Amino acid sequence: MATKTELEVEGKRVAVSNLDKVLYPETGFTKSDVIDYYVRVARDLLPHLKDRPITLKRYPDGVEGFFFYEKQCPPHRPEWVTTAKVARTEGGAINYCMINELAALVWAANLADLELHTFLHKAPAIGRPTAIAFDLDPGAPADIVQCCEVALWLKELFDGLGLKSFPKTSGSKGLQVYVPLNTPVTYDKTKTFAHAAARALEAQFPGAVVSSMQKSMRRGKVLVDWSQNDEHKTTVCAYSLRAKPHPTVSTPVSWTEVETALKKKNAGLLTFESDAVVKRLDKLGDLFAPVLQLKQKLPPVKALGKV
Repeated sequence: MATKTELEVEGKRVAVSNLDKVLYPETGFTKSDVIDYYVRVARDLLPHLKDRPITLKRYPDGVEGFFFYEKQCPPHRPEWVTTAKVARTEGGAINYCMINELAALVWAANLADLELHTFLHKAPAIGRPTAIAFDLDPGAPADIVQCCEVALWLKELFDGLGLKSFPKTSGSKGLQVYVPLNTPVTYDKTKTFAHAAARALEAQFPGAVVSSMQKSMRRGKVLVDWSQNDEHKTTVCAYSLRAKPHPTVSTPVSWTEVETALKKKNAGLLTFESDAVVKRLDKLGDLFAPVLQLKQKLPPVKALGKV
């Protein structure tokens, strides 16, 4: 029988259950630990979630059990969990949850929503991405060290365009690079630009980079996945846990850390678990804050040919 209780979170009552249930068997990390982690990082995490429709990725039996994506915000949600309507590709619309406050974050964590996957846009401007995102996915035997090299090439590309970029780990096996915009733009433009940037990098470094989604072409190379720049796709949020054997986290890092990991060829330097991320935030603050604040204009695609 499920053990249920209530927590008071900033004046709201949040029902929680089975807090001692182990969700990460290899480490004994429980649902209570998941909730505690999200509470401890909420100050820095919530700004990255605010007003962004979110896909819940739920693991009711832990990371070794089945999981499912929940796009439609469940009808049993508390009334204070807000939603945003997003059109379906095939017609109609989905009411996605939005995690705009700590109580909503605790509610989602109690559903074993281990991973937080957000859109690149905010409601109500659901057609306007606030950043460009690149997911660097290594094809074995390549690993995150090779991703570091490709990320630095991307940084150099954007530096040449006068654009600042910011890296974070995926919390899995790769890296992600975000270019904040926070200025009026459409997905058609950002996706076209991102694709062109990936192809430009592939042309410059054909032995190390691939821009095609065809899996057979990825072996030993790093896929610069530009396809996330789409109004129907979500990407794992900064500070989200990942459903891996250990409670690893998608963690913002500095470019110096990326350079060091590449120089030392040490993938472990860019692997962070929940406790380490809490300590990093206490020491460094949110290295991804500029992604929410920095205003940059998207250059024309033809500018890529001049870099």
